[in-house]
Amino acid sequence: MTDTDRSATPPSPPPASDWPEPGRGQAARPSPGSDPSAVDGPLSGTQPGRGQAAGPSPGSGPSAGDGPLSGLRVLELGQLIAGPFAGKTLADFGADVVKVEPPGDGDPLRKWRLLHDGTSVWWQVQSRNKRSVVLDLRTDAGRADARRLAAEADVLIENFKPGTLEKWGLGYESLAADNPGLIMLRISGYGQTGPYRDLPGFAVVAEAMGGLRHLMGEPGRVPVRAGVSLGDTLAALHGVIGVLLALQARQRSVGPDAPKGRGQVVDVALYESVFNCMESLLPEYSAFGAVRQPAGSALPGIAPSNAYRCADGQVVIGGNGDSIFKRLMQAIGRDDLGADPGLADNAQRAARVDELDAAITAWTVRRKVDEVVATLQAASVPAGRIYTVADIATDPHFLARGMIQTVTVTGADGLTLAVPGIVPKLSATPGAIRSPAPTLGQHTVEVLGARRGPDAAA
Repeated sequence: MTDTDRSATPPSPPPASDWPEPGRGQAARPSPGSDPSAVDGPLSGTQPGRGQAAGPSPGSGPSAGDGPLSGLRVLELGQLIAGPFAGKTLADFGADVVKVEPPGDGDPLRKWRLLHDGTSVWWQVQSRNKRSVVLDLRTDAGRADARRLAAEADVLIENFKPGTLEKWGLGYESLAADNPGLIMLRISGYGQTGPYRDLPGFAVVAEAMGGLRHLMGEPGRVPVRAGVSLGDTLAALHGVIGVLLALQARQRSVGPDAPKGRGQVVDVALYESVFNCMESLLPEYSAFGAVRQPAGSALPGIAPSNAYRCADGQVVIGGNGDSIFKRLMQAIGRDDLGADPGLADNAQRAARVDELDAAITAWTVRRKVDEVVATLQAASVPAGRIYTVADIATDPHFLARGMIQTVTVTGADGLTLAVPGIVPKLSATPGAIRSPAPTLGQHTVEVLGARRGPDAAA
């Protein structure tokens, strides 16, 4: 969600920069105007999951020198989902992400969905490995501090409505005049140009405009949504890709007239990020006038691939490869279909998909999920149960690959919180949960105190 309604190693930081390293300088404390006693239920540090070292103690920033993006300075001005998810991803791999939050309640995500001691448990995922600074960007003083931080940053992330930063005097051209190497990631509903650029855009609208929502659901019924903000996350991931590409280009542009290299704007639109994942949708329409329609749990034109009822639940089965199809038919006792020359390739199977789904269902519906999955996996047929989060939290494969980490929330009950691990997994320079999600303004003095003094207003 954008805030519209309200292989190169990155270069080392410039030697003369004032950007304070995490955990150094003045001791962290809440910014003026923030409420340190009620903001967060702060984490006391991450506890090790499988293959994960424990994190630092409260008050310390992310460890310097950790991860492939160590030394990369990121200023995050975004709120809610898309911009902050991009910042989280960079921070997981060592970038020093300074998150700017407005005074008062901070990022609205702190109050979204289920709260523990007044703060969303989601916050502990979205803002891990970051430092929080409170600035009021609607004031001259707040904007001046943001400009000084941007002058020392490698990357700036924002997901405001297009034109907002320009209104505040913080547009790219203005900031790049002081910092030519700055890379600005701009995530918005419709992009920085075009006739829709000024419209408010949330992920729910982007998923509809990008073509995804029309395909989700049963034929003839109101389209459904996935239950998570896919448009925001897809935009964030495209944004991270763009940042890494821009860093590579910046390194290649280093020269006497650009000692840090030349930065650029990375313009990511939510709807385009969704549309980019729509596979053959457009070329099929262009070539044949075909408008793909919703098909429930099936994948039109690919067969057999569907969800199937069992005696005690459902499974998904992907039997659409030619050799896989034959093994699937053998496993369910339908060798006749496996040997049928009229089902030898996907195009033929797609034409008889109803017949195949009926044959598979006749077999699955008489068996429990565990039996179906075990039988098909033994036959090397892709199949699996449909997981709930309760299944995920105890699954041995998730645990073995470090995808379930735990952090302890400081508070009356010392809540131990399971959080997702790091993706992707790098063999030599893996990411890590190095520090807990910050309290509101926890690092304002650490980041700005030497410059403004501890009693300066945000």
